[in-house]
Amino acid sequence: MDFRYLPVTETDKAEMLEKIGAKSTDELFSDIPEKVRLGRELQLKKPTSEYELKQELTKMAAKNANLTEYTSFLGAGVYDHFIPSVVDHVISRQEFYTSYTPYQPEMTQGELQAMFEFQTMISEITAMPIVNSSLYDGGTAVVEAVNLSAGQTKKKKILISSAVHPEHRQLVKTAAKGKDLEVVELDLKDGRTDLDHLEKEHDEDTAAVIVQYPNFLGQIEPLEKINEIVEKQPKSMFVVSSNPLALGYLTPPGEFGADIVVGDTQVFGIPAQFGGPHCGYFATTKKLMRKVPGRFVGETVDEDGQRGFVLVLQTREQHIRREKATSNITSNQALNAVASSAAMSALGKNGVKEMSELNMQKARYTKNQLAEANLSAAFSGAYFNEIVVKLSKPVSEVNKKLFEKGFVGGFDLGRVYPEFENHMLIATTEIRSKEEIDAFVKEMGDINNG
Repeated sequence: MDFRYLPVTETDKAEMLEKIGAKSTDELFSDIPEKVRLGRELQLKKPTSEYELKQELTKMAAKNANLTEYTSFLGAGVYDHFIPSVVDHVISRQEFYTSYTPYQPEMTQGELQAMFEFQTMISEITAMPIVNSSLYDGGTAVVEAVNLSAGQTKKKKILISSAVHPEHRQLVKTAAKGKDLEVVELDLKDGRTDLDHLEKEHDEDTAAVIVQYPNFLGQIEPLEKINEIVEKQPKSMFVVSSNPLALGYLTPPGEFGADIVVGDTQVFGIPAQFGGPHCGYFATTKKLMRKVPGRFVGETVDEDGQRGFVLVLQTREQHIRREKATSNITSNQALNAVASSAAMSALGKNGVKEMSELNMQKARYTKNQLAEANLSAAFSGAYFNEIVVKLSKPVSEVNKKLFEKGFVGGFDLGRVYPEFENHMLIATTEIRSKEEIDAFVKEMGDINNG
């Protein structure tokens, strides 16, 4: 058999047309004027057998550089981390793999429990009492935090650090246009948010102050000091976009007074996958529970006293007063949330902490080795697993030569920060071995100093 999947045969088509009283497929489109129709066949390849198609796709896929054959030091929001083998086994089960969003939640107890566990673990990591059952990714979670802040405070000014992921900042600016919000980017000082600029811009019209922890440049923001400034305007909200893996070691934002903590759980069980799909999380306080986008899964008991799970709050249009809503998001990233839940469960509380510590230790080893190769870090502050170094040559040129040696180099900061031309953002995760780091540093030094 050449084709495994035949969604509709010619006989099926004929039977359907006869049932509705149409003579041909063209008759179904008779209301569409001829002048706007294409009038020719689509320029597509002729269908081939399944075997031939798989051969063609395999050859195309082989042109891509993958993280099995190349050693990656690229981060900037998407990281190469250890993924426990159990993750693929769990998410490949049909009850998870085919689930999207539970329209009959009482029938999907396994899916609801997985979401509940996701909420619980993110709550523990962030030190926030309320967590939704996921959003599309970290960037959209930041936008939802802006929407909630503006809707709750009735203020129009958003202060966002220039050290927040550049794509997330652009998303915020795009979303702000529809709500007529003013977005002010805060300056940088030694790789972190300039607190003097924050104090200057923060006023009674500020809805939210947004920082990233660790920030896009790898530096750890002083959340306690930032919160002190935010609290001078009681209605302003403190939003922190945070890498949840880093919180295995760092003090969580919830302990610094954050109102909303968002981020991306790609670091737990989700491969890089060309930059997506990922899984965003949204954590906040009980006060804001009914303003949170997406949905919550709650734990209860049935009439027989058995443990069960239900959707307790959801911001679907058919469930809310639209004029009172702060968001129109109606979905969640179920499969990837399950993947992150499985990864965090497999690692366990101690495993997450150990994984976080390994990232820090190996990043510091990388930094020290780079310094010996005359590649010193550009910033002096505390950091997690990413550092910035200044090169004597364009980053694109260095990365091209690194690639020829089997390495995926760091991110070219000059692409998004003109002031950081020839600066490379390097990520070292727990799976990088000493041999890999030493080989990478040697190549970096030879290329940069050659």
